[in-house]
Amino acid sequence: MNAIERPGPDLSVIRADVRELTAYHVPDAAGLIKLDAMENPFPLPPALARELADRLAQVALNRYPPADPAALKQQLARVIGLPDNMALALGNGSDELIHLLIQACAGPDAVVLAPWPGFVMYRTSAVFNRCRFVGVPLEEDFKLDRATLLAAIDECQPSLIFIAYPNNPTGNLFDRATIDAVLDAAPGLVVLDEAYLPFALDTWLPQLSQRSNLLVVRTLSKLGLAGIRLGYLCGDRCWIREIDKLRPPYNVNVLTLAAAGFALDHIAVLDAQAAVLRAERERMLAALRVLKPVFAFDSAANFILLRVAQPAAGADTVFASLKERGILIKNVSRMHPLLAGCLRVTVGTPQENESFLAALSASL
Repeated sequence: MNAIERPGPDLSVIRADVRELTAYHVPDAAGLIKLDAMENPFPLPPALARELADRLAQVALNRYPPADPAALKQQLARVIGLPDNMALALGNGSDELIHLLIQACAGPDAVVLAPWPGFVMYRTSAVFNRCRFVGVPLEEDFKLDRATLLAAIDECQPSLIFIAYPNNPTGNLFDRATIDAVLDAAPGLVVLDEAYLPFALDTWLPQLSQRSNLLVVRTLSKLGLAGIRLGYLCGDRCWIREIDKLRPPYNVNVLTLAAAGFALDHIAVLDAQAAVLRAERERMLAALRVLKPVFAFDSAANFILLRVAQPAAGADTVFASLKERGILIKNVSRMHPLLAGCLRVTVGTPQENESFLAALSASL
């Protein structure tokens, strides 16, 4: 008896704009030195890892997390120096908080604006929430184009403006005076994304008390806790109250809460690791600038953007050659015209960085 063929699924029930999207791709890094995702390459010291394991073993996995993790929020507020009159919201990474912010402001005519190229999740989350996304081009040296940016704000009247500080994938800190002008001109919220704060050491947190339309979003991922997925949003209690209405119940799990609390108890260890990475970044920049076929841009993050002398094809060739030599970095040469010929490399351990520099030299 012949089997009856099952008809294929009718995907028309899925939104057309979703069907046209491509899922976020995470490349397989097995067997490679992983320098593509801006992670802290250092694990916890063995003694601390054992202590963390003991703490996690005591977590009640059979119970839901607290609906409002007040204890961790209070601990986090102390560690970061949150102004007394401000509040925090926690998210499953800063990605979730970016999504919730856009969801809270989404409407038929809502516009989300960001300098571009920038962090891809600003645009992706805007599309998910059916908002119009406006990417305002940076200048050729990746600085903010003040006149163009202010003109776009005046024309589009965005509900939300995201500014990565420092920017991803370019690595540079934008001019503070221009950001102040954006805060003055913005009709809605301005969100400063400080994901790379441990490497920039430059924050807008003190300005929260002076700017009613300013929010600051951060993550623990780049500091060394990418695996636990914890982001946090800082701002006026009125804004945080509205975002909390959209936050899924129990969005931060009990293991993440316990691991984050432990890490904050030992924040000096993570800060010391960040200091090593800042020093390695400067050493890598100096080494890269000796290699004539590439140009390394200044960075305030834990990664470096470099441009291969021959745009596009040159970047592809170098990327493939590095992978053959066991090094995985990020090819960003097709993300935006301003990034033609560009590759992005995470700052790793001293040994990983030496391996990368040797492989790069051999690939040019």
